[in-house]
Amino acid sequence: MAAASASFAGSAAVAVKSNRISNTSAITAARRTLVQFQPSLSYSQCRSKVSFASSGVKAQVAAVEPASAKPIQKVEAPVVIVTGASRGIGKAVALTLGKAGCKVLVNYARSSKEAEEVCKEIEASGGEALTFGGDVSKEEDVASMIKTAIDAWGTVDILVNNAGITRDGLMMRMKLSQWQEVIDLNLTGVFLCTQAAAKIMMKKRKGRIINIASVVGLVGNLGQANYSAAKAGVIGLTKTVAREYATRGINANAIAPGFIASDMTAKLGEEIEKNILKTIPLGRYGTPEEVAGLVEFLALNPAAAYMTGQVLTIDGGMVM
Repeated sequence: MAAASASFAGSAAVAVKSNRISNTSAITAARRTLVQFQPSLSYSQCRSKVSFASSGVKAQVAAVEPASAKPIQKVEAPVVIVTGASRGIGKAVALTLGKAGCKVLVNYARSSKEAEEVCKEIEASGGEALTFGGDVSKEEDVASMIKTAIDAWGTVDILVNNAGITRDGLMMRMKLSQWQEVIDLNLTGVFLCTQAAAKIMMKKRKGRIINIASVVGLVGNLGQANYSAAKAGVIGLTKTVAREYATRGINANAIAPGFIASDMTAKLGEEIEKNILKTIPLGRYGTPEEVAGLVEFLALNPAAAYMTGQVLTIDGGMVM
């Protein structure tokens, strides 16, 4: 499973043509504020040792040590699950939340080495992390992932659904297998993870769910019927979850990135890149860290407590 880059750059051959859509002034103002926002929450620093075995992940979690010697009330570090967190946006999100003081479960499908490196980086900054290898489109893997977080830390406070893939091709030539694989991982995976995590959050009447969608879920894209449909589905699912779980204290929001710098965009070539940048008013790609900063705001900041069911675009002005 590749971490979702949430960009249009599914393939070098796909041309991008975006239609402008109108957002309300409230969402536009919120987006401008959020992109620049730097959260300032402080959590108790934690130390952990994580051992990796072929039969599964074993986590030895050390006791939380207060960052200050003053007799203040201890604030438990939030427990976060980030899917598709071994690279790209998912990696940036895991690192950002880990460095903010969260306990982070780093989900991956095949990139175990990269996932372990993410954990080590979080631990080096004083946080706690463990990895879980599993396919979020499979119900049994999702159940095992949630159990791993519960066994290690007792709960799940925040879920970031980021895992995704692309299997690009024009509609007339797209195979059913290409369609189904993207729908299964990018949409059904979000459904399964949300359903499982929400059961834990409901017991506490508190939780935050952030889904990584894409601007293609809003405007479509040539050669990405499967990806566009999946991301549009994620947006609709997010709004439904927000309505159904609002009375249980759970917030659900989606982020729709545009072109985000990645290994994929680096291989597009100068001519294609030039054409892409012409469609972006700010004239550049976004970075995974910029998306992660927006996730951090929605996940941790008290100012986001009154936000739910929203889709926040972070795309350099492509969709207005």
